[in-house]
Amino acid sequence: MRKPKLPKGEFQAQIESLTLEGRGVSHIDGKATFIGRALPGETVRFIYTNRKKHFDEGDTVAVEQTSPDRITPPCPHFDQCGGCSMQHLTSEKQLATKEQALLDQLQRIGKVSPATVLPALARANWGYRRKARLGVKYVQKKGRVIVGFRERHTHFLSDLQNCRVLDPRVGERLTEIGEIIHSLEARERIPQIEVACGDDRVALVFRNLDPLSQSDKEKLRNFGTQEGFDIYLQPGSNDSVHPLDKAHVAPLTYAHPSFDVSIEFTPLDFIQINTDVNRAMIVQALEWLDVQPGDHVLDLFAGLGNFTLPIARKAAKVTAVELDEHMVKRGAQSAAANGITNTEHVIGNLFEPDPTHLWMQQTYDRVLLDPPRAGAEAMMPHIARFAPERIVYVSCHPGSLARDAHILVREHGYRLIAAGVMDMFPHTSHIESMAVFERAKT
Repeated sequence: MRKPKLPKGEFQAQIESLTLEGRGVSHIDGKATFIGRALPGETVRFIYTNRKKHFDEGDTVAVEQTSPDRITPPCPHFDQCGGCSMQHLTSEKQLATKEQALLDQLQRIGKVSPATVLPALARANWGYRRKARLGVKYVQKKGRVIVGFRERHTHFLSDLQNCRVLDPRVGERLTEIGEIIHSLEARERIPQIEVACGDDRVALVFRNLDPLSQSDKEKLRNFGTQEGFDIYLQPGSNDSVHPLDKAHVAPLTYAHPSFDVSIEFTPLDFIQINTDVNRAMIVQALEWLDVQPGDHVLDLFAGLGNFTLPIARKAAKVTAVELDEHMVKRGAQSAAANGITNTEHVIGNLFEPDPTHLWMQQTYDRVLLDPPRAGAEAMMPHIARFAPERIVYVSCHPGSLARDAHILVREHGYRLIAAGVMDMFPHTSHIESMAVFERAKT
C-alpha cells in the first residue's frame, strides 16, 4: 500500500494536551495530529512527518505562543537527537505530566484510583543512563565516524560530541570512541556499540560484521586499557558476544548498599538503567511490601534478582520466577555469592503459566512483580488465588498496569492503596511506576 503524500510547508496548530509519548495533541480539520516538541497551551508551526487514516504526526519547527513550562533544552543536540523527547519541559512538569498520565490511565482503563498518590521518586536528571545502544556510522563526506542515537524521524545518526544523559564515563567520550573506530580497518563494518556501565567498570560491545584484523584488535585492546573500558566483540547473534581479551575483563556489578547485596551482570543483560532511582525503588518497594520475618514472598519476572536478593534479607523465603534460563542460573549464583540461602530460582513462562508447576501450587504472603511492557494479565487470576496480603507491581507501561489493576480490584477484591511514578528515564516519555495492592479484609 502506497504511503500518502505529506503536505508541503509549515502549518499552524494549537496544542491541547500531551500524549503518553510526550507529543503535543492538536486537531487539524477535526483529525488528531501528534506533534513532537510541542506543549499544551502553545501555538506552534509544524511540518508533517507521517499521515495515517485516523491520525497524523508532525514535528515543531517554531513556537509562536510559548508555554510557561517551556525551557531551553540544556543539550545542544536536542532538536535533532531522538534519544530524549522532553528536555524542553521543566523537570518538575515532566514528573507532573507523567503522574497525571498514570492516574488517567488507572481511571480510564482500570476504573480505579489509588487511596494514596506516592511522591514522585526522582534523583539526578543527568548522567544517569548506564545501558544504551549507540549507532555507529563512517561518514565519508565528514571524514570521520559518528557515534550516537538516531535522529528524530530519520534513520540517520545524530552527530553527537557528547551525551548528557549517558553515564559520563561514556557520554563525555563519544568523540574519542568515534576516533578509535575511525582508525580501524573495519570502520565501515561496525554499525553499533552496546554500552553497559557497572558501579566500577564500563563495557563496550562492538558489533563487528566481519572478523577484525590483528591490527584492529590491538588498537581496541590498547584503547580499552588506556581509557578504562572492557572491550567486547559481537560478530553475530547475542550469544556470540565475547571479551576481546579475557585477561583484562572482570564481571560487571551493581550494588544495593542498603541490603548488603551485589549483583553481577553481563553487557547484554537487562538491568534497570538508573542506578540511584533503582536503589530508591527497591527501598520503597520493600517498605510497601511490608515483608515480615516469617513471610514467603513470590518475585515474578525476577531477572537477575534485582528485587529477589534484597527481599531475601527480610523474608523467610523468596521464590523467584523468570523465563530466561541463563538469568535464572545467574540469579541463583548471585544469591550464593551474597551468602543468601533462602531463595528458590525457577524457570517459568509467566505469559502462559502452567498450573501443574510446584511453585504454582503454593500460597504466598507477599507478591512482587516487575513485568515488561505487556504486563502480567495471564498471572492476575493466579496471583489472586495465591491470596497474598500485599502485592507490589512495578510497571514500565501505565496502560498494561491499569488493565491488570482492574482485574485485581474489580474481579478479585484487592484494594489499590498506593501508586506513583518513578523518574527512571528523565527527559524521555517513558513512565515507570509502582502500584501497591492490599487484600480486602473479610
